[in-house]
Amino acid sequence: MSRKKQILKTAAQLFKDRGYSAVTMRDLAAAMDMKAASLYNHISGKQEILATLILEVAQEFTAGMDAVEENDNSAFAKAEQLILLHIKIALEYTNALAVLNTDWMHLEGKQYQQYIQLRKNYELDFKKILESGIATGEFKKLSVETLLFNLLSTLRSIYLWIPKKSTTEVADLKKELPQILLTGISC
Repeated sequence: MSRKKQILKTAAQLFKDRGYSAVTMRDLAAAMDMKAASLYNHISGKQEILATLILEVAQEFTAGMDAVEENDNSAFAKAEQLILLHIKIALEYTNALAVLNTDWMHLEGKQYQQYIQLRKNYELDFKKILESGIATGEFKKLSVETLLFNLLSTLRSIYLWIPKKSTTEVADLKKELPQILLTGISC
């Protein structure tokens, strides 16, 4: 693993545990067992770290959504794939996803705008899938805003649950969560 990747991994853990605002570059250097000045040989500062962590996860969601949209599956199958995408990202990017969910508002400038646009696009695409499911009779005629809020509220918090669970429990989550979330809105 490159030094920069080690820095990002350690920073993600620190940001998750303490929050972005509470972590200093000195804290990060101490956790890396290096001098703070040496960090700047690999990274320009906390803002670069934050942007890298958040945008990487946001781009994973975007790529996953693109893959789901490209197939000819039903709206139900697409929604199920998106639930599994959230679980996959929560497993692979647990700490960075926590940072995205709790510290995105600390992004600045272009990176803030980029994240907001990626998030809006993702939510809009998810809404279109739900609307399609309502139009085809796969989902109940409920408020798309309420459906999206309900689904995303649950999906955005998976990273809190996963680290505390066994491999078997995570496998059960993958199998059962789509059923639990989608059965209530299915016709």
